Amino acid sequence: MQQSRFRLYADAQLTSPYAMSVFVTLHEKNLPFDLSTVDLDRHANQEDQYAATSLTQRVPTLVHGDFALSESSAITEYLEEAFPETRVYPRDRLLRARARQVQAWLRSDLMSIREERSTQVVFYGVRGAPLSATAQSAAQKLFSAAEALLSADSRNLFGEWCIADTDLPVMLNRLVMHGDPVPARLADYATRQWERPSVQRWAELHRPPL
Repeated sequence: MQQSRFRLYADAQLTSPYAMSVFVTLHEKNLPFDLSTVDLDRHANQEDQYAATSLTQRVPTLVHGDFALSESSAITEYLEEAFPETRVYPRDRLLRARARQVQAWLRSDLMSIREERSTQVVFYGVRGAPLSATAQSAAQKLFSAAEALLSADSRNLFGEWCIADTDLPVMLNRLVMHGDPVPARLADYATRQWERPSVQRWAELHRPPL
């Protein structure tokens, strides 16, 4: 496919961790793109024009020439295959599968954390009530998996940085940035990954101009 400028559709509040994952991937791969927002509160994703572009009527959706793709992990995997020069997944087949497992798990589980610690905490500092017993149990599950994945002397999950090192820290930072108890090693990992330049470019979208 001939390379052309991409268009990334994200939510209007820019709080979707999945849109952020694609945004980071595009920056890591140095692929030029334009960012457009969709007001989900007003159901703009269901309007005919957007629905004709996004098969699932969700964000993120990435448009590349006459090809449009939604669902964030499908998008990042497509970009990895189409533009492999700079990789965002591990080269090793088993580690690559593990990174994809992490992505799929974060998108399908830990619902109580997502409900009680939305990404409004991460991007806008919104505070919530203490975690429920269900969310505390989910947090322990999160910590257990993260501890198992992150070796004691590693800065990243699988040696070299990969896109899962953006996705997992967002889930951890829902708790870290709210002030909930998080094991120190995991909090340090999440904080360190938050400082990655491509991640900070997303964070800067939420800061008022000087």
